[in-house]
Amino acid sequence: MKVMYERGSQELPYERFLRFGPESLTEAELLAIIIRTGTREKSAMQLAEEVLGLAKYPREGLLGLYQVTLKELKSIKGIGEVKAVKLKCLAELSRRMSEKAASQGVSFRSSGQAAGYFMEKLRHMETECVVLVCLDAKGQMIAEKRMSQGSVRMALISPREIFLEALESRAVNILLVHNHPSGDPAPSRADRELTESLRELGEKMDIPLLDHIVIGDKRYFSFKENLWPRGAGTET
Repeated sequence: MKVMYERGSQELPYERFLRFGPESLTEAELLAIIIRTGTREKSAMQLAEEVLGLAKYPREGLLGLYQVTLKELKSIKGIGEVKAVKLKCLAELSRRMSEKAASQGVSFRSSGQAAGYFMEKLRHMETECVVLVCLDAKGQMIAEKRMSQGSVRMALISPREIFLEALESRAVNILLVHNHPSGDPAPSRADRELTESLRELGEKMDIPLLDHIVIGDKRYFSFKENLWPRGAGTET
């Protein structure tokens, strides 16, 4: 059965999909097919355009849907809870697919290589952001997960949260990376305490912490390179 969006339309998104494929559709048309039905006042296309309008700079369009809340989606007349949940699931699927695609072929064989990969991502941020990097046995990235984004001084996170994510990703080894908004990558006391907790727990769980890298302004601090005894852990 064909899905109808608005009467009198010369060619509806569903029909365009069947004739030319998904690549021929705009973002609004793709969303209209997901939304499926409109209201008496608005077509599915009009609802789709309103949904896209909720996405905020710098991530506009479909990429911005990940930051849009259920409450914001449901504020649009014609988007109930079921449609809002579907749209959030679509955004999450898109994020995971992008993450998987980006991680293909990325491997870290040294702390410097890992620091270089994250330098431009993190050094300009105004608050601390903690990223967990899950690796396979060959040092290839399985997943890159933002665990926390905190205040200017410190991002709060627990070892338990980190290893739950590592287990979910089936990581063989892990790296922890976070930034210092001050630009000085020297580790704080809290950084040292968290790192030691992760090392101890990682050894017990057989998911070793290979390194904890602190990103500053065009420089970094590696716990492995600076504080751990030579031979501790393995090459990343």
